[in-house]
Amino acid sequence: MLKKLRVVISVLLFSTITLYFLDFVGFLPSWLNFITEIQFIPSLLALNLAVLAALLLLTFVFGRIYCSSICPFGIYQDVVSWFSKKATKRKRYTYSKAKNILRWSVVVATLVGFVFGFTFLLGLLDPYGAYGRIVTHILKPAYMAGNNLLDIIFSSFGNHTFYRVAIYGLGVFSILIALSTTMIVGYLAWKNGRTYCNTICPVGTLLGFISKYSLYKVRFTESTCNSCGLCAMKCKASCIDTKTLHIDYSRCVTCFNCIEVCNRSAMSYSIANPLKRNNTKDSKPETTTKDKQVDNSKRRFLSAFLTTGLATGTLLAQESIPLIPKKEFKRQTPIAPPGALNFERFREKCISCHLCVSKCPSHVIKPAFLDYGFGGIMQPKLYFDHGFCNYDCTVCSDVCPTDALTKLTMEQKHHTQMGQVQLIIENCIVYYDETSCGACSEHCPTQAVRMVPYKDTLTIPEITPEICVGCGGCEYVCPAIPFKAIYVEGLSVHNTIELEKEEQEEIVIDGFGF
Repeated sequence: MLKKLRVVISVLLFSTITLYFLDFVGFLPSWLNFITEIQFIPSLLALNLAVLAALLLLTFVFGRIYCSSICPFGIYQDVVSWFSKKATKRKRYTYSKAKNILRWSVVVATLVGFVFGFTFLLGLLDPYGAYGRIVTHILKPAYMAGNNLLDIIFSSFGNHTFYRVAIYGLGVFSILIALSTTMIVGYLAWKNGRTYCNTICPVGTLLGFISKYSLYKVRFTESTCNSCGLCAMKCKASCIDTKTLHIDYSRCVTCFNCIEVCNRSAMSYSIANPLKRNNTKDSKPETTTKDKQVDNSKRRFLSAFLTTGLATGTLLAQESIPLIPKKEFKRQTPIAPPGALNFERFREKCISCHLCVSKCPSHVIKPAFLDYGFGGIMQPKLYFDHGFCNYDCTVCSDVCPTDALTKLTMEQKHHTQMGQVQLIIENCIVYYDETSCGACSEHCPTQAVRMVPYKDTLTIPEITPEICVGCGGCEYVCPAIPFKAIYVEGLSVHNTIELEKEEQEEIVIDGFGF
């Protein structure tokens, strides 16, 4: 019964979060965003103390329920293991000793990197972020390609239920990372179940430390157990030693496979006093002096992780390079999505889950490479090659689970300056071709770009960078080739601008409605 309940909860949460990433038409309700906000690392970075406390309390009471049913990356490994079981027919696991040195070394390396601004490592190893990239860069393109195929099929019969959508590349490096993660972790899950969770994942290591003292545990009933080893063969965490009747609770993910397969009812999920140490076989054998030293070091690591908070790394100062006429512009400062506030804060909070990339209706948010420095690899930035940032859109900040993008109201979005417009007059077709245009001015929502008299009846662009919001509308529509005449230069610190309100003449309506 316990396993069936776990499976139902896991399938429900896993399906929901996957569909939330895949939802390119926005048919899912916005309140489903909570499923991303209850993930451990996002709640920690967002300082969502209520969710964080709930997850820690849940672990202390019931063990690693988070790893078992809430974390989408853990469930992904279970799915792979299930297919492995079907393919190999007789899937068996064996007990293996915990690789504690490796586990805690990864935690320390992640913590040190985070403190010194190398957020890339945390984003790479965070299970939620890793699964988000898999869905965004692998599943979603396939999902959209399937949609386009259905559009072709249904349209041939005069049915237009489906419509064609554009599929854009999102960065070679991010795709390679997503593919590598899928293959490596998938292979480990195919062979040995939850190897990643209990060897590499920093969240699994931290929650595993707490779960050793959880109230409810899977326990042996000594009087009925005959050490047949069936439970160990079904344990995907490889944490059951039937020779000594010992369970490594730091690796147990409460999947309840062992309880389900036990024919003698020798295993149960019952409450235990975490402070009580006895000599029964279900308790851990006496630790040596060396083991105690390891445990003390673990406590120091955990304490450091929880007390460090949000440390800030430093970015290399970037020098402006003067514009060179008739040459392709090179943006010196990337444009962070609205709500980032500043690069320093954005880089330390973003885990590159790419939910904003997946949900952006304009498809202008894509992963960066080294634009934010080495520690900000794969963090999102704005590109204007296929569109521009909608002036009346706040989707990216609404869905961000880590608060890397602060939630903005529509009014705040209208006054947030992500970048400033720059003009290369020599590249403008009005200047060199004496052809009427004005596309940039027509697409500017704040009139930071306006047309002024030039020659005869021609008008030429004039910019006011101080009131530009950096939406990129002008850059996207500029028809100048081969090089754009106008572009947006990013700001490392977003500004709040004041816009003059247009005075509207009061209209008096008579009795006839005129």
